[in-house]
Order: sequence, then C-alpha cells, then structure tokens
Amino acid sequence: MIRQEFSRIDPKRRTTLHHSKKQFATPTYKELEYKHRLNFYATPPTADITLEQFEQWAIDRLRVLAELEACSFRNKTPAETAAHMKPLLDKYLPLSSSTSGSTGLHAERQKDHYSHFILRLAFASTEDLRRRFSRVETMLFRIRFQADDARERNAFVESLALDWETVGEEEKRALAKELRDSGGGYPKMIEEESYFKVDWERVPELVESRRVFLKGGKAYVPGREQLSMVVAEFTQRLDKALELTSRALPRLDEDDRLTPILNHLSQNFTTPDASYSSTTSLPGADISARNIDTLSSSFPLCMQNLHRSLRRDAHLKHYGRLQYTLFLKGIGLNLEECLIFWRQAFNKITDDTFNKEYRYNVRHAYGDVGGDSNRRGNGYSPFSCQKILTEHPPGPGEAHGCPYRHFSVDNLMNLLNAVGVKDSEVLRGVREDKEKMKFHLACNRVFEYAHKQEIKKVKDDGTWGAAQLETIVHPNEYFKRSYLLKNLGKKQGEDGSGDVKMEG
Repeated sequence: MIRQEFSRIDPKRRTTLHHSKKQFATPTYKELEYKHRLNFYATPPTADITLEQFEQWAIDRLRVLAELEACSFRNKTPAETAAHMKPLLDKYLPLSSSTSGSTGLHAERQKDHYSHFILRLAFASTEDLRRRFSRVETMLFRIRFQADDARERNAFVESLALDWETVGEEEKRALAKELRDSGGGYPKMIEEESYFKVDWERVPELVESRRVFLKGGKAYVPGREQLSMVVAEFTQRLDKALELTSRALPRLDEDDRLTPILNHLSQNFTTPDASYSSTTSLPGADISARNIDTLSSSFPLCMQNLHRSLRRDAHLKHYGRLQYTLFLKGIGLNLEECLIFWRQAFNKITDDTFNKEYRYNVRHAYGDVGGDSNRRGNGYSPFSCQKILTEHPPGPGEAHGCPYRHFSVDNLMNLLNAVGVKDSEVLRGVREDKEKMKFHLACNRVFEYAHKQEIKKVKDDGTWGAAQLETIVHPNEYFKRSYLLKNLGKKQGEDGSGDVKMEG
C-alpha cells in the first residue's frame, strides 16, 4: 500500500514497451575521443550542446553541402571541386590534422561530428532528401580522404576493421592475365600490387567503370583503388543509418524545440538561408534615389523585374513594395532617400495619397515606426532567396517573387532577353535549371555570364578566392558582388591601394 502511494509510475505502463522503441535506448553521456580527422559517423553523440550550437553548426555544414551540390550541378571536375571547396571548408567546417598542433582540434571534430548527425535527422524524412544527403556527404568525405595525411589516413582505415579478404599470391598468379587486363594496362607488375576480394555490390563505382575483375560475385580490387573501396563503404553504411534514422523520426514529433529547426534545415536544402548585413561598405558607391536606375544593372533578376514593373506602372502592390524596399535598404539606401525614391516612382498620385497610404510602410520597414521590437531590431531584414522562393507566391498583377521559379519558361526567357541575356547556351542552361527546380543555380548561371570577364580577372590575379565566389543565396549579396566586380580598379579602396576589396 505504501509502495503504491509513493510510486508515480503506472505499473501497467511500466511493464509494457512498444517493440519499435526497444532499439532506441536512453543515451548515456560519454565524452568522445576523436583519434582521427576522418569519421564514419558510426557513434551518435550524446553530450549536451546548446540550441544555438545545434542550429549554427547545422547551418554551417549545410552551406558546405549546398556548395558541393552546386559544384556537382555545374559539372566541376573533382580537382576543381576540391580547390573550390577548400577555403569554404576552412571557413565553415575546418578539420585540422592530428599533427597540426592545433589547440582547437577537439572542438573542430566535435562540431563536424554533431553537425553531421543533426543534418542526418533533418534529411532522413524522405527518400529524396536521404539520397541527396548521402550523395553530398560522400563527396565531402572523398575530398577529406584525399587531402588527409597518408599516415593518418592509413591509421583511420585500419581502425575501421573492414572485412576485406586479401588475395593470396597463388590466386594472384592464377588470375594474373585477368587482373592485368582489368587494370587497364597499369604499369605496376601484378606481383607487386596488393589485391582485396569483396562482394561486387560494395564497389559499384569500380564495377561501373570496369576497373576491377569480377569472378563468382567477388570483385578483385587493387590496393591503389583503396579510395573507392573506403568511399563505397562510407556510402553503404550511411544509407543504412539514414533508413534507421527515418524510423526513429516519429519520436521527435513531441519535441517542440528541435522539430521546427530540423524542418527549417530540410526546407533550406534547396538553397541555404542566409542573413545579410548591410554594414559592408561599397567604396565610392552613390547609393541614392537619383542613382537607382544606374545601380539596377547590378540587381538580380527578381529585383530588376520589380524595378522595371515599378517604372512601367508607377506602382507596386504590397509584397512587391516590401521585397523591394528591404532590398534597397540592404544595399545602403537610407530612409530619407528611400522615401524620395518611392515618392518619385509613384508619380501618378498626390503627395497626400502617398503620405496617407505608403509613407508609413516604408518607415516601418526601416524600423522608424512600429513596435519596440521592430525599433530595437532596426526594422526588417532584406529577404533571402529562400524566403522569396517559399513565402507569398505572386498572384495576378503582382511582381514580387523569383522569376526563375514563378515565371513561365516563355516569360522568363523574354525577361532575360530584355535585360541583355541573349546567349543561347546560357538560356538553355537556365531552362534545364528551372526544370530541375535548381532556381539558385539558374540565378548564379546568369550572374557568371554577366560577369565572366571580371570573374576571370579576379581569379587570374588572385584578388578573390573561392570563398568570395561561392554560390549566391541572397539578392543583396548578388548586388554587392556585382557592383564590386563591375567597379574593379575604378574606385579607390578604403585602404588606399586602389583595389576594391570584398569583405565578409
């Protein structure tokens, strides 16, 4: 009787546990030791981290994976991809070698470990997300494997204890001709090469490219192809882990802290969301109402469409005004100049009508009026590509949104022609990007076409690195980069060197 009085657990509930939950035991805290730079992510992390770390680490990794996917869609070679990704990895997801002597070694590897598992949760919900996540994570692992120190890499492979069967000397001699033929005339003697025997399904890349000899369901893999073997093992294990994770996801539905973050991350795999700070200066730029027409040549297509519609109709509907006002605010147009710009643009109405119906909204966007939170936050932030793509699709008579997504193919081609994009190869690429719903890649394709000479110059002279030419995911970043490229050598930089420098 006393035991029942003090027990808070229903005895019936205590003795029954659904079979699907038995495999997910309560994690026990364990401080993990990261002996190697590389990781197969076999052990889930269990230590506590803050929600801020949870979200920021995931966002940083998402930027890396999204850029890897962009490199793939642009058909960059493995060498070009590795070179392009190095500064981005150093910025968002650094991983120092064990011999580097870095004091942040454990913190770097912990971030890499946790961010992988966070995104694994975010991208396990659908088959498409699982496939894409596995593909780009494999690309990331391959880049790191190839860049790793040879001794550390070998130590890592040995730690995996992979069940590869070594081919004996007698079997090598018996199959010497077949092994030599499958090697594509590789100059090393068969006797000097080590071979492993694995199930052929474990090395699909080598089978597809006919770089291995097959017999009895086994692939005879030369030691020089270790990379392909390890990468194939990584992919196979990750695919299985993602399937298991997808079954565990329903248990997260009740956690109202993590679920919104995970949903936000998975939605942003189309194009990672980005915040934009308008504090970056543009040396010598005349950001004023009178100069918007001139500056518009550096606007992304979404803002060029708004600007053209405004000039044609002397009016924009609510969401168009909001999207464009925040963009102009982001390029550095101050509130006074913005009010002048809108008043001059709305030239078919009286001052009284403008002041009554439109002036307040512009001031509110800048944080000049409104609630305390709006004033403290200096108004609203400029819309990112992700926000424009996913929120408030345009209806009849509206000009906001993303033309690459919301326009028909014919209307999109007409708009691109109107702003000077007439190259048939570029237009064909944009069509394909739109069909594949890779809207941010279409935008970047047009940017690279419009600035191809300037981009070549900054690459050749080394003034800009890959981190400054990563995939654009914000309209204001598009403008800033376009303006700086178009004005190379024309304006005096802040350091007095005569070079226009890109910050951030």
